[in-house]
Amino acid sequence: MLNLPDSFIEKYQKLLGKEKAAALFESMNQETKKAYRINSLKAHQKVSYSNAQAVPFIPNAYYGEVKGEDPEWVSGTVYSQDPAAMFPAYLAQIEPGQKVLDLCAAPGGKTTALGEALQNAGLLVANEISSVRVKALRENLERWGISNALITNDDSFALAKVFPEFFDVILVDAPCSGEGMFRKNPDAVSYWSPDYVLTCQKKQQEILTEAVKTLRPGGKLVYSTCTFSPEEDEEIVAWLVKTFQMTIEPTQVESEKISHGQARFVDDNLPELDRTLRFWPQDDLGEGQFVAVLRMPGESSPIDSKKEKKKKKKKRSAILNKDERDWVEKVLSNFNLPDFLTDWPSKALVSHDHVFIPAYKQSTKGLKVINNGVELGLLKKKRFEPGHQLAEVLAQVDQTQVVELQSNEEYRKYLHGETLRVKSELRGFVLVAYHDFIFSFGKITGNGVLKNFYPKGLRTMKG
Repeated sequence: MLNLPDSFIEKYQKLLGKEKAAALFESMNQETKKAYRINSLKAHQKVSYSNAQAVPFIPNAYYGEVKGEDPEWVSGTVYSQDPAAMFPAYLAQIEPGQKVLDLCAAPGGKTTALGEALQNAGLLVANEISSVRVKALRENLERWGISNALITNDDSFALAKVFPEFFDVILVDAPCSGEGMFRKNPDAVSYWSPDYVLTCQKKQQEILTEAVKTLRPGGKLVYSTCTFSPEEDEEIVAWLVKTFQMTIEPTQVESEKISHGQARFVDDNLPELDRTLRFWPQDDLGEGQFVAVLRMPGESSPIDSKKEKKKKKKKRSAILNKDERDWVEKVLSNFNLPDFLTDWPSKALVSHDHVFIPAYKQSTKGLKVINNGVELGLLKKKRFEPGHQLAEVLAQVDQTQVVELQSNEEYRKYLHGETLRVKSELRGFVLVAYHDFIFSFGKITGNGVLKNFYPKGLRTMKG
């Protein structure tokens, strides 16, 4: 049983009435709802979801549990995510080719959905201020096979300087008091207080003040939290409308499991707040969540060519020389490439022996960049070694240069980093799969030994 603070109980009894508040408190002691999304970028890798209940509105999303060592997860074919938390990225209604910012991105559930919707076209800037959490963000984006992401480790102040009026869509899943996660993370109860709620509100305003500077006129802001607090939800939206003349967009999502925001939670009369969405755990969809979609004033227009010329070009990494291209081609020619990689020779650059195709080519001075685009692999002595991110990208299309592991024991040993002996006519670099889910590169020697290329940082403790 959760030991809810008296001030929390009193607050929601006053806001909701004793009957509805009692339903909320009771739901916090019930089991959490688990769900997962299937990656449409890897649609040919079939996931069995027979008899699974679909999550309302969200494409390719189902209730159920996926574990971290399941091949579906390791291969980036599914992502385990709270069903209510799927809605912010869905409501962003991303179109291929857009420029999108996920400002508070880790661990990457919403980010992978945004990148998937872009379909390898446009730009996704995935930012996380925590140097620890940004590592998980990078791993999840690589696993998902996202090819057009610039991953940064900064705050909204730094991003505003580099990307003024740049993005078509921004998603801000703001740090909050976490009331909607109490039953999933009981530790969140221990640091909750009315003062903490107001501290979070102030922080959200600071973040958003800078974030909106990166949004184009007519651009879209999706604001979300995992808290019930009106101070962090409706009051923040009302503040955005008043401060930046933003308008609240209708979401076209109607369900008995999804409530609407309440204008009565704020001092100013703003009936459009009923366009925002509230997810309560007692409604049996998922955990607590709040989502609002807002539009900046003005009309979107192509980037002004004069402004674009004024931007500093990034100090270019070197273009591959003929020998280096030949080494890369010798490996890549064995695999089927997605359409966006077929012209790799004209796009690939090399920096410190790392061969990559950048997602963003302009200057990123002032930002801490964790990854930019797709790393194809590493140049070594007169040869090329393909990288893990490339394996996950190649999994978007059918492949023939694949070795299928034959047992759970082999699979676990490979995740542990062990070398295996396999029965295969293939030689050289191959993609490694289990249950037809591609998850790594390997290299088969002349005597049938499969050398392990699964990254050390991802390996499990034991086979």
